[in-house]
Amino acid sequence: MAQGPWGGKGDGPDGNDGPGKGSDGGGPRNPWTQPGRPAGQKGPSTIEELLRRGRESFGNRGGGGFGNLPPRPSGKALWPAAIAILIVLWLVLTCFHRVGPQERGVVTFVGKYSRTLTPGISLTLPAPFETVTTVDVEEIRTIDIGSASAESENLVLTGDQNIIDLAYSVRWNIRNPELYLFQLSDPDATVREVAESAMRSVLASVSLDDALGAGRTAIEQQVEQRMQEILDGYRSGIRIQGVAIKQADPPTAVNDAFKAVSAAQQTAQTYLNEARAAAQQVTAKAQGEAAAFDKVYEQYRLSPDVTRRRMYYETMEGVLSTVDKTIVEGNNVTPYLPLPEMKKRAQATPSATAEGQ
Repeated sequence: MAQGPWGGKGDGPDGNDGPGKGSDGGGPRNPWTQPGRPAGQKGPSTIEELLRRGRESFGNRGGGGFGNLPPRPSGKALWPAAIAILIVLWLVLTCFHRVGPQERGVVTFVGKYSRTLTPGISLTLPAPFETVTTVDVEEIRTIDIGSASAESENLVLTGDQNIIDLAYSVRWNIRNPELYLFQLSDPDATVREVAESAMRSVLASVSLDDALGAGRTAIEQQVEQRMQEILDGYRSGIRIQGVAIKQADPPTAVNDAFKAVSAAQQTAQTYLNEARAAAQQVTAKAQGEAAAFDKVYEQYRLSPDVTRRRMYYETMEGVLSTVDKTIVEGNNVTPYLPLPEMKKRAQATPSATAEGQ
């Protein structure tokens, strides 16, 4: 007898050669029937059984709850209540946003900028329709460029063709949060590169002496101004708060020679300062003598004879006060005891005795 692809055609009701041959008779059987079921008994196929089990696992099993949730006392499933709770939590967590006093909230609608939230409690559409990114606009961020240690050098060329090892820091904060988030892909790296560019540009116009100390304040101000101009041109939303130079030294290879030159310059400056001080003293003394002479000349013009005699007496007094001689004029003068001469002899006698011993 001819056989089909699933077994031979027989007289049995299931198309097999005889009763039970499709299941127990050893002949081919229908692959869509469950094993162990008699051939003459109709039942669900394997696919229908899998679908039934899936429905039971999702709450359709005898009026049960969502998954393994037990049913309510009324007999209704708990999964609608669970879904409602999840929806409420989703709305609360994604619609209400608290923004701190130092923060701003940038809202994006489906990835596009929408608005900026001010401090306080704000309401938005639920995620993923609207998302909020909180940005601290008052925090002062610091970027250090160069190293104050001897491990690495940040060499910069000055305007007089000298090289210095420079270390400095840049302080900045966020002025416009929406520009800060969407205009720059890496704000920290951008600020660092702008700082290096501005510093090298400014130092290329100053001398080594200015860079080492005399003009540090002016350099810091110029770098800050130039950085702000560049970042404003980028529409970065960043405000530069200040630039501070921490170290400005010559390269390590020539540091000793540079110290010797600096010491010689300081010594020369010391001598110049001493010479200026002495010149000022001499000038002040000459000016005082000139003023005194002017006063004497005014008196001389009023009374020439008296002023001339007075000047003569003062001059002779100054000259004769250091002379040991006594001038006596006229007769009938009583001789005096030469006390100054005796004093000199008394002082000379002990000195001669000591030399003889």
